[in-house]
Amino acid sequence: MNRIPTIHARRPRRSPCAIAALPALLALLSGCEDPQPPPAGGPGDGGPAAAQPTPDAAPPASVAAPAPAASASSFAAASAHPAVPTAVPAASSDVVAGASQRYDAGPSVIASDSIDGAALRKRHVERLKADGSPVTVLRGQGPLELGKRICEAVVPRRPAATPVLLKPNICGFDSVKDPAKSKGDDGVTGRITQPEFVRGVVQCLKARGHTKITIAEGCGHSHKFWKDLVQRTGYEAMAAEEGAALVAMDDDGVFDVAGDRPGKPLAIRGIEASHVPTLLMPKVLAEHLDRGLFLSLPRLKMHRYSVISAGIKGMQGTVMLSDSAPAYKQKWRMHRELKPYLDTKAAGQEDRALYLSSLRAFAERMVDVLEISTPDAVLGDGAPAMGGDGFQVLRPTAEMVAVGGTNPVRVDRVVAELLGVWNSPALARELGGHRTSPLIDAAAKRFGLDLKTTTIAGDGADLLKAPRPVHYKAMAPFRLDWEPGQAPLPGGGPARGSEPAPPAPQAAPAGARDGGAAAGPAKPEARAARLKPGEQVALDGKADDPAWGRATAVAWDTDYAGERTGFPTRARFLWSEAGLHALFELSNTGLNTDRSKPVGEERKGLYREDCIELFLTPDPGAPRRYFEVEIGPFGHFFDIAVDRGARLEDTAWSSGAKIAARQSAEERTAVIEALLAAPEIVKALAPNARLPMNLYRMEGKDPRRYLAWSPPRTSKPNFHVPEAFGVLVLDP
Repeated sequence: MNRIPTIHARRPRRSPCAIAALPALLALLSGCEDPQPPPAGGPGDGGPAAAQPTPDAAPPASVAAPAPAASASSFAAASAHPAVPTAVPAASSDVVAGASQRYDAGPSVIASDSIDGAALRKRHVERLKADGSPVTVLRGQGPLELGKRICEAVVPRRPAATPVLLKPNICGFDSVKDPAKSKGDDGVTGRITQPEFVRGVVQCLKARGHTKITIAEGCGHSHKFWKDLVQRTGYEAMAAEEGAALVAMDDDGVFDVAGDRPGKPLAIRGIEASHVPTLLMPKVLAEHLDRGLFLSLPRLKMHRYSVISAGIKGMQGTVMLSDSAPAYKQKWRMHRELKPYLDTKAAGQEDRALYLSSLRAFAERMVDVLEISTPDAVLGDGAPAMGGDGFQVLRPTAEMVAVGGTNPVRVDRVVAELLGVWNSPALARELGGHRTSPLIDAAAKRFGLDLKTTTIAGDGADLLKAPRPVHYKAMAPFRLDWEPGQAPLPGGGPARGSEPAPPAPQAAPAGARDGGAAAGPAKPEARAARLKPGEQVALDGKADDPAWGRATAVAWDTDYAGERTGFPTRARFLWSEAGLHALFELSNTGLNTDRSKPVGEERKGLYREDCIELFLTPDPGAPRRYFEVEIGPFGHFFDIAVDRGARLEDTAWSSGAKIAARQSAEERTAVIEALLAAPEIVKALAPNARLPMNLYRMEGKDPRRYLAWSPPRTSKPNFHVPEAFGVLVLDP
């Protein structure tokens, strides 16, 4: 940008790290070591799912033999026209596997192996419409403590003899990983409800005198997978220690052959006109809905498809559908419309309208499930809550919280605000006007709830008095990243709409040097988290090292004049005696780079292509002497030392950069990791140091965009305005 004469010739220098391509699409729900996984492709959270329909047979109208006979499916017609009745299993010894004995006597809603769905819906809908009780938000130090306290604050008191069913999220992950090969990530931790949170709830209930407590979840996988999972996650040991039963709400002829057969699927009568006419219900859930206490214990997190996963989405773990056998493996049919969208995305022609249509259909089905399977209370594990996508990208919240209430829709509304996606114009810009999760919108409309009137109680309620950070990576090619103090996201301010818009650009004063920086808003600050002794950050472009989770992000989409562009960039920093680590995440990038040029040699003229620029002043007392490092989305680089007072650029100076980058042309994203290890930079790194810095990005060809974190607000593009630099603060 506006180069001044150089004083040194170039010289060959260091080689950046090897660059690996970013997969075009994350492996969605890959089967988790199940020897017979369902087809891959679904959005998850009820266990690994699928988006690839398979030929199926509808359940028979009546079953006399243990194994149901196949007949032509009427489900497609029923789902397209919900008022059309569909075949529903009638009384049988086992509507799916034929493995269970006949269920004889039961509570009022269970008769002849079927459930009175109409009665359940009437009971639950009336309660949800009338339930305006507060949602409680508690802050704490860990999951065990928070589990106990939120239970005590929220769970309705019932006689001690009342059986209690706890439904945590044990299956909401893509696949189990080898921590030794995944930087300590086992693929499960952070995605599921923590066993210690459930333990806290169990201990609360035992203190009330409850003696029959069951922990149950439906994964949609084999018995072998379930056994391995509950051992691996610690659920088996925890349940045994607390004297609670641990069962799978699945039926493959193995789960339900002993004891009282909790996973047995029961037909539901009176739901033919719903969006889920072939829904079945696990026997253990039906019994607790009628004569027990049913508590949902979700992990509070963002979800790549449904935006958040909490009370409503958590009910997918209870879903069985009779469209094919075994019924517990049919969860993917809840979002079957997603496959046509994924096909267009794989072909490089993302159809957002198709995405929204599938998401709205899924929302209506999940609200139908909620009507039938309404928990008596939702107790959410947010110790911590998780931003990101809920599966591969995890961004823990700064606080440990629990969120609970007796109305799942109001609980979800508060969770959405906690995660920064309640009343969000930026989300509405991407999701066809939905300012929060479409599941919440659909439920509020269905039950006639005014969610703006939701009362928030508890010692964590103050967390929602100011706009909350948001970190969301969607299945569609967009992401939202915002922290308090940053410029608003494209589409408008953060949740609650209380963040002011950036000031309008001002004209440069006459005679201003270097293009003239005009008066503007206060200079922004970025923070660099300090690496712990022995802590390492791998330069691989994945940005999944735990240390990055402690680094506060800054984001911008403003240009040099302060105008919004809709081209967001996000940056995070770490520091140690080894140097300054920088991470850049680019959205809406066209990857306009001449890749014929080698990445191992310094690249003159890189600023004419797509690239990031970091300007850093090592001595705040000499603000007109600074370093400039340019890095392209494929790892190309260029660096110089600048002295504006002497009007010199030292092109022989080396930043000592090591670089790794990943890109996705389909999603129009790039991730750049760099370690700057020049002696002059290392010397400037010290606890509490405040180093002048600015961040820039060049993007596109026609039009060409000149983006700036701290806009110089010049009359024409000019990045060499040290008076406009922000500040990099090094954490102690």
